[in-house]
Formats: sequence, structure tokens, C-alpha cells
Amino acid sequence: MPATRPADRRARAQALPPAAPQDLRAITAFLDRAWAESGLSPLTLHSYRRDLEGLARWLGTRGRDLASADRQQLYDYLADRTAAGYAARSNARLLSALRAFYVQQVRIGVREADPTALLDPPKLGRSLPKALSESQVEALILASPVDTPSGMRDRAMVELMYATGLRVSELVNLPATALNLRQGVVRVMGKGSKERLVPLGDEAQHWLETYLAQARPALAGGRAAAPLFLGRGGAALSRQQFWNVVKRLAVLAGIDPARVSPHGLRHSFATHLLNHGADLRALQMLLGHSSLSTTQIYTLVAREGLKRLHQAHHPRA
Repeated sequence: MPATRPADRRARAQALPPAAPQDLRAITAFLDRAWAESGLSPLTLHSYRRDLEGLARWLGTRGRDLASADRQQLYDYLADRTAAGYAARSNARLLSALRAFYVQQVRIGVREADPTALLDPPKLGRSLPKALSESQVEALILASPVDTPSGMRDRAMVELMYATGLRVSELVNLPATALNLRQGVVRVMGKGSKERLVPLGDEAQHWLETYLAQARPALAGGRAAAPLFLGRGGAALSRQQFWNVVKRLAVLAGIDPARVSPHGLRHSFATHLLNHGADLRALQMLLGHSSLSTTQIYTLVAREGLKRLHQAHHPRA
């Protein structure tokens, strides 16, 4: 069966009836407990709510709710999504949300057994992070025109992201108070409300100082604004707005926009540091990874780069 387009899948999901009130109450209670107990990020909580409400709406068409769903129904739902063209990674994330929900339901005594216990996650191929070359990053950074307040902001944002490897959500949510330009560091609140200090580097620090002095006041329009990077009316930029900035700069730099993304700048930061001899443990701290195994994937990226270099230049490759 051919995969459907994302727009078709969205239309299909929107055609389902709303989730039952008791399911919405159960989801909200679950998210409140998860936030209080584990300090989950707003983005994770939003993803959990979307995934659980999607299941609740699907169950509603079959006369069931979250409290009464069994393993077979959850299996059928995953199979239905697969047939509709959802990727394995999307279904794996969904299953993670369902497990968190039902484990909590068992723990608080709402259910006796966890219906996700014997559900196997879909097999995921291990995809390597896609990093730009150092010359491509340089071209991307220099592509931003700095003769307008928004252009100066874009230059400062790209400089900061490449200098620090921030996640895009961390970047757009940075408050102005997170910067310490005297010490040359930025204080970042990462996943799980874990805080880390990341050095800025001279170039990023220079453009941040320039942005703060010359562009940010104009973007704030005389209003007090907490976010570091401002859009129209002094509001914080969204993830999607910064995504559009990076795509536009890619076109100006002569780079295929399909190869460039905000997360790709984070990958480029990590890959280039490792290529220049950075310690893996230090890289883990800079990226804010809770596990070293997450950081180790960048060693595979470096290894693949060496293989390509050998094949391109060795006379007997």
C-alpha cells in the first residue's frame, strides 16, 4: 500500500471525532503528574498530549476509551498508522508516550496491567546526523545581510547556534538574562530542566554584543522584552520562524535548502569539534546529552568522513 502524504494523514486524523471528556481528563492528570515527577519539557508534554489524544479519538470510533483499551487495540492502532504511512520513528515515539501513560495508570491503581508491556517497538534504522562542511557553515553565516535589525539578529542567532550547539528550542527560548558576555558564556536550560553553561567563542560574542546594542532595541520597539531574540512586536521567534531563516540563508549561500536545518547546525557543531580533537565527554556536556551513548554517534560520523576521504584520494581505494 503506497504511503500517504502528510497532508492526507492530517486530514484523516482531523476527521475523527473529539476525544471523550474522561480521556481528556485522564491525559491532563497524567501530564500534570509527569511534569511534577520528572520535570518533562513543555515540548515533550505537548507531544505526549497530541499522541494520547490521537489514540483516544481513534478508540472513540470503536466504542472504547483509554481506560479500557487492551493490547490488541493498541496493536491495531499502530498497524493502522503504519498503513497510513507514518514513519517507524513516529510510531516509536507514540509507543513511548503510551508506555509512560499506562505505566503511570498501573502505578496509581487505575489499571491492573499495562497493555503496552508486550508491544515491540518498530525497528529503526540508525541514521547518521547530517552535518554541513566547515566551508558551508561559513557561507551560511556570511549570507545573512546585517544592514537591518532582523538581519543582524539572524546573523547573531546562526553564530550562536554554531558556536554552542544549542537545540533550536533552547535557542528560541533563551531569555536575555541567559547571556553573560563578561564571562563569555550562555546559561542554557535543556531537556529535563537540566542547566548547563556553554562558552560562546569570540565571533558569537562579537555578534551578540552588536545585536544587543544596535538591533534588539529596534525590534523591541521601546517595550520591555524577556526573550533574547525578538521578532515583530518584541515577541520571541518561534522554531518555525528560525527554520525559515536558516532555509533562506541556505538559498543565499548557494546550498541546497533540503540539506540545511537548525538541527543540522547542532550536528555540524558536534562533528567539527570532534574532527578537531574534542574529547567525547566534553562534547557530551556541551550538547547537554544525559547519556554518552547519544554523543557517541558523532564518532560514527567522523569515521564515515574518513572513509570517504580515503576512497576519494587513496590510489588503491
